[in-house]
Amino acid sequence: MTGVRCMLMRGGTSKGAYFLAGDLPADPAARDDLLLRIMGTPDPRQIDGLGGAQPVTSKVAIVSKATDAGHDVDYLFLQLGVEEPTVSDRQTCGNLLAGVGQFAVERGLVAAGPERTTVRVRLLNTGSIAVATFATPGGEADYRGGTAISGVPGTAAPVELDFTGTEGSVCGSLLPTGHVRDDIGGIAVTCVDNGMPVVVARAEDLGGEPGLGERIDALRIEAGKLMGLGDVRGSSVPKTTLVAAPRDGGAIATRTFIPVKPHPSIGVLGGVSVVTALLLDGAVGAELLRKPPAGEPIEIEHPSGKLAVAIEFEGSRVRRSTVIRTARKLFDGTVFPRS
Repeated sequence: MTGVRCMLMRGGTSKGAYFLAGDLPADPAARDDLLLRIMGTPDPRQIDGLGGAQPVTSKVAIVSKATDAGHDVDYLFLQLGVEEPTVSDRQTCGNLLAGVGQFAVERGLVAAGPERTTVRVRLLNTGSIAVATFATPGGEADYRGGTAISGVPGTAAPVELDFTGTEGSVCGSLLPTGHVRDDIGGIAVTCVDNGMPVVVARAEDLGGEPGLGERIDALRIEAGKLMGLGDVRGSSVPKTTLVAAPRDGGAIATRTFIPVKPHPSIGVLGGVSVVTALLLDGAVGAELLRKPPAGEPIEIEHPSGKLAVAIEFEGSRVRRSTVIRTARKLFDGTVFPRS
C-alpha cells in the first residue's frame, strides 16, 4: 500500500492534516479524491480516516515554498466535508494557519531563527498575507509554552498572527452588499468580509429551536447571493454568527454556524470579521458591543471561552488585525488512504 507523508497538527481550535504540495497529486481532482480517502469522508464518524467527525477536525493545509518575492510560503486551505464528499477552497482557515510557520520550519522550507522565527504566509484562498511569529529556541520549533486559548486543554507556545490585506479578500469588498445593514426575510443582518465572509445577526431575531438550523440556512443562502458568492448551498461560506450582549466579562457573545452546525468556538478570521462589523457605525449588533479601553483587544465570548482580537483602522479602511493562537504537532509520518 502506498502512503503519503503527512503531519497532523492542532492549529488554534482546529485540527488538520498538513502536506507539502509536492507530496500530493498536482491535478486538483486527483488530489481531492485522495484527501477524501485520507480523511475518511463520506462517513459521519470518519472512522476509516484521520477526520474527527466534525468540520473543525476535517481540514487540510497544503504548504509550498514561495516562488514570488515578498513572502516565504504559500498556504492552501481545504475544508473537507464529513458526511458529504465535498472539498472546498472558497475560504481560508486562520486556525490551521497557526501551524503553517512551524510546519514550514519542520519541512525545511524556512530557516529557523535562534530564538524566534517570523514567516510571511500567502493565503492562496484569498491572496492576502499573514505574518506568523513563534518560538524556535536553538533553531527548532518548540510547541511548549504557557499560553492558554479557549477551546483547547492545557497550554502551548504562543503564535502571533498578523493579518494585512484581508479586507474584502473573498468577496472583493469589506461590505459585499454595499450596505452596512441589510434586511433578509425580515431579519436585519450585516454582511462583512475581512478575511472570512460572515453574516452577522442578533440571536434574539433568529429565535431558538426547533427550526433554527433551517432558518440560518435560508438566511445565509440569500445572503450569499447578495454578497456575490452565488449559490452557496453545499458551501461552508458565508459563515453565520449570531451575537448577543456579553455574559462573561467579554465584549460580545457569539455563536457561529458552519454552515448550520454549531461551531464549538469561533474561527480566527471569522472572529476578525465579526469584530470588524461590530465596529462599524450602524452595524447589526453594534449596540450590544461593550468596547474595552482604547488600545486593548476585543474579547469575543464563544461556547468554549473567549477569543481576543485587535483591529486597527486607517480612516474607514482596515489596516491590520492581530490574534494570538497556539499550535502543536501531534504526529509526523505516513498516512495510508482508503483504497
